[in-house]
Amino acid sequence: MKEEIAAAPMDHATRKRLTPLRQTQVAVANTPLILRWPCSVSAAAGTPQHLGTLRHAEAVGPTAGRGQPSPLPPAPRAPPRSGTAAVGPPRPPSGPAPLPRVAVPPRCSTGPVVPWPRRGGRTRARSRAGPAAAMPKARAGKRPRRERPEGKAPGILFNTGAGQHILKNPLVVNSIIEKAALRRTDVILEVGPGTGNLTVKMLEKVKKVIACEIDPRLVGELQKRVQGTCLANKLEIKVGDVLKTELPFFDACVANLPYQISSPFVFKLLLHRPFFRCAILMFQREFALRLVAKPGTKLYCRLSINTQLLARVDHLMKVGKNNFRPPPKVESSVVRIEPKNPPPPINFQEWDGLVRIAFVRKNKTLSAAFKSSAVEQLLDHNYRIHCSLHNREIPENFKIAEKIQAVLKDTGFSEKRARSMDIDDFIRLLHGFNSEGIHFS
Repeated sequence: MKEEIAAAPMDHATRKRLTPLRQTQVAVANTPLILRWPCSVSAAAGTPQHLGTLRHAEAVGPTAGRGQPSPLPPAPRAPPRSGTAAVGPPRPPSGPAPLPRVAVPPRCSTGPVVPWPRRGGRTRARSRAGPAAAMPKARAGKRPRRERPEGKAPGILFNTGAGQHILKNPLVVNSIIEKAALRRTDVILEVGPGTGNLTVKMLEKVKKVIACEIDPRLVGELQKRVQGTCLANKLEIKVGDVLKTELPFFDACVANLPYQISSPFVFKLLLHRPFFRCAILMFQREFALRLVAKPGTKLYCRLSINTQLLARVDHLMKVGKNNFRPPPKVESSVVRIEPKNPPPPINFQEWDGLVRIAFVRKNKTLSAAFKSSAVEQLLDHNYRIHCSLHNREIPENFKIAEKIQAVLKDTGFSEKRARSMDIDDFIRLLHGFNSEGIHFS
């Protein structure tokens, strides 16, 4: 029964009874192709002169294999084996090579063999399946390099080693100016103006801006930015190191400081006379947190107590590193500093000397901190000078260490630690030492 179905054309009812696998076998059997192998062999060399090609039968119509008879008669079949039905073509007989017919699926066509890339650099043969075969993608060529227009100079290369990080975010610039509360009659001091992003905004709101810049290239860029405008008369540029020059009179200081000069500039600013109203400064995040640290916290240090002695310090806002060009490696913060007017009646050199000794090891007790030989030699030298100036006699068996420990016990700070002492505690301790003739300057 299977042989009869394979040999006869299929109608709709017959195809419906067959399984999909059997339908494929019947379609293969009813689609004849001619495999021609005309080959001649040289008697001397024994090699083929011409290889045959695989071609479709020209007589196969568009409806062949779809239930209608083919124009060509079906190929003769070999006798089937026991219990099986022959589906493939018969074996060619011995003798002269006949033209066998090979059955292949109707949708499979042959074409020129093209190499297909493989991983590792090897290739394999792959035959194209008709005109809709996937073609290998062409490699995209390199884009032509954009050339700089003639006469246009390259951009400025900022020296990050000198702290040149330009604030580029206009929202941060506007926030700094708003928190500074600038007035029309103000004279503003700016240190490190850079390309003038902050300077130009302030020139529109104040009477005058004094900009201190050490890099002549940035001075030229700033001058070009305001040249030919009404803002040029309001700008005064000082070229040089701000730490080595005398500060002019100003009402407020607004600056994006180079982080290398943060500490010396803050104390130069606080010791400046006459007093200014306030300073809005950009610092490194850790430095800003040290300025506002309270006693007992981890960041509380000599910088904290010295700054808070002379001014009121407030942390205003945080600024991310991506707001600068080129971006620094650390985060930043904006701090507001308002000097205390009038200042506390304290000799700052004496104060700084005492605080320096106490904060060398801020976790040690003051009794242990003042037992250092270098500290004892300094205080002994100062005590003898004080006695000579005031005509006081020094006993022969005098020891400065005993006098220091006596002062610490009398004031009650012998077992205190510098990390937990506030400004009032240090003022009482300094008064106790000075009353006994021990000075730190």
